[in-house]
Amino acid sequence: MLSARNLFLEILDEDESFRLFCSIAASGESQGGWENGRIAALAPESQRALAPKIARHGADEDKHGRIFNALLKKRGLQPVEVPREADYTMLLEKHGIGLAHEQLGRQEPLSERDIITYLAHSRVTEQRASEQMTLLCKYFADHPDLGRAVKMISDDEDNHLAYCHEELLRFARFGHGRTIQRILRECALTEIRVYRDVSLAVMDHMGRILGWPRARAAVLAAGIHGVYAYERLVGWRRMVSLAPPERRDALGGPATQVPEFA
Repeated sequence: MLSARNLFLEILDEDESFRLFCSIAASGESQGGWENGRIAALAPESQRALAPKIARHGADEDKHGRIFNALLKKRGLQPVEVPREADYTMLLEKHGIGLAHEQLGRQEPLSERDIITYLAHSRVTEQRASEQMTLLCKYFADHPDLGRAVKMISDDEDNHLAYCHEELLRFARFGHGRTIQRILRECALTEIRVYRDVSLAVMDHMGRILGWPRARAAVLAAGIHGVYAYERLVGWRRMVSLAPPERRDALGGPATQVPEFA
């Protein structure tokens, strides 16, 4: 039976597909850690009070990268190079979403508008991350190898999403509401397209590793296109709404330390 749980189990049970899965996840998290670290360092004087929360966000992302690498190490596997067509973070940048690595690599302070752009981008991508980790927790919270990792990462992603809501609402109160909504919409519509393309690329690689028949690959591709059609029509709206979060000041403290998983 073709189900999300069985699909994940098939990928996780085979070493090469598991290696690709964890390598993609670790790479994306590590890139996010670097980006947040640079944004914290370059935050403008008017937003210096926000810098510790941005740094905490980056520290969490770095931690997630270490967790996925530790899961590989526990299986005696080394990370594999992430295919360019499956590099979600870099493809978002290529399509003009978020702050460019070239800009973050310089020593010039960011503007307040840059911080709003970062938060709006994060609000959209953290929505995706939170939903994905919730799904993994649903299926693997009790898994002997993955359970503790997915629960910890899922809790962090929920914190990140709450933080983005809270900070964007703060900026909206200071008159940036229209700018925020415009950036959120642009980010959401681009993200769902990139997510579709990356999902198709990842499933293509997984299918070749696991030897999926053409019919199965076609069904999975059709499902990915179906999700995109729904998100393009109405689903993107969940990524642009803003509401006071239940978790207040979610990134107000130091990053939690994580013991080695391997």
